[in-house]
Amino acid sequence: MKKKIFILFISIAVSGFQAVKAQQAKPYDMTIDGVKVIVQPSGNDIIEIQTAIKGGVHNYPADKTGIESLALTALSECGTVKHDKNSFKNQLDKVGADVYGFSGRDYSIVKMNCIKGDFETVWPLYAEMMTLPAFDAKEFTRIKQDAINNLKENEGRPDAAIDKYANKVAFAGRDYAKDPSGTVDNINKITSEEAKAYYKSILTRSRLLIVIVADLDRNIIEQKVSQLLNGIKQGAPFELKKEDFRIYKNSFSAEQRDLATNYVEGITGGPEAGTPDFDAFNVAMRIFANRHFLDVRTNNGLSYAPQAWFSYGATSVAKFAVSTTQPNKYIEVFDRLVDKIKTDGFKADEVADMKVTYLTGFYYRQETNSAQAASLATNEIIFNNWHRSYTLVNDVKKLTVEQVSDAFRKYIGNIVWVYQGDPKKVDPLKYTNGTIDKGVGGVNN
Repeated sequence: MKKKIFILFISIAVSGFQAVKAQQAKPYDMTIDGVKVIVQPSGNDIIEIQTAIKGGVHNYPADKTGIESLALTALSECGTVKHDKNSFKNQLDKVGADVYGFSGRDYSIVKMNCIKGDFETVWPLYAEMMTLPAFDAKEFTRIKQDAINNLKENEGRPDAAIDKYANKVAFAGRDYAKDPSGTVDNINKITSEEAKAYYKSILTRSRLLIVIVADLDRNIIEQKVSQLLNGIKQGAPFELKKEDFRIYKNSFSAEQRDLATNYVEGITGGPEAGTPDFDAFNVAMRIFANRHFLDVRTNNGLSYAPQAWFSYGATSVAKFAVSTTQPNKYIEVFDRLVDKIKTDGFKADEVADMKVTYLTGFYYRQETNSAQAASLATNEIIFNNWHRSYTLVNDVKKLTVEQVSDAFRKYIGNIVWVYQGDPKKVDPLKYTNGTIDKGVGGVNN
């Protein structure tokens, strides 16, 4: 009875959010001077603008990791040709506006957020930051040191360190092996002039996508965006290339680390964004994450916070992570769990529950202009379909138990396992044998 009430509550919440969205003006897109602009009328007085620069880690070689992150940070932290850093920030502080840039694996974002009444004050600063950044050498040295401090702090966090190690091993020779935040050695070598030249090279109309979530007149949008783009060159055609990722043999790599416990992470391939299996696998991994947590922590007491998740972008992967004093016992529990799901599939009630839970979480996260803009940008860049932000609910509702179970069977097979901790406490053969030796099928096998 409690479960039915919970499902009903979630369904009402989703329906209520959709009803609110339905009352807003419809989203639309247009092309301004060769750049796609997506507009979602917001129904409120907040203006959120996100300009995406496509490419991310695909834009630079491995020995330059960190350069895009530094360049995007420098936009707001190093001042502009017209204003030094303090003057620039003081003007934003007066109206409580946010303007800054940050980098990711597949694209970077230059973001602006303010109230509608301050738009004419903030927009010129936003455009100035993007087109006339100063890359002041003194301030650049400061943000480099901040970046180095963050890298060292993350290296001291075992959860972050194992994930970085897993990416390095699994994606060796691929762009996703690069860490957008860079390395200490790389960051130390990058100069302000080098970062400025790099930023200039990627700031092209061919790489841009602009997303606006705000109640702004279309004519104003066209005027402002056209003025912004007037100072930006067209550049060579650019397309974010998606890479299929498959593991054809289980592997195990270990690093000796003096830790209180041992850390394990596994990576295997998932369906590409936009393919028929994508939504089904997304739901499957969420159900698996719940079962994984129950089996590993609750039933066997092997870890405080075991995790499993689906990570997607230009390359899609499933990941599994655990900190444990008993790594051999963990992989035994993991293999039995995977085998059981592959044999029996998922249950109808857990698929129904997860579909509703997933959609509720998605729509709750869309309550801010910023989240809506981020969703539109991701769906356009990764899925080539910004409309997915609005059709997802119907797509997920249509999923069957068989589709969700089959997607799990299809993609969960061989795994790249990595380990940090005491190598004496783990038997690599237990990881390299895996489910493949038990006769379990799948595209990874």
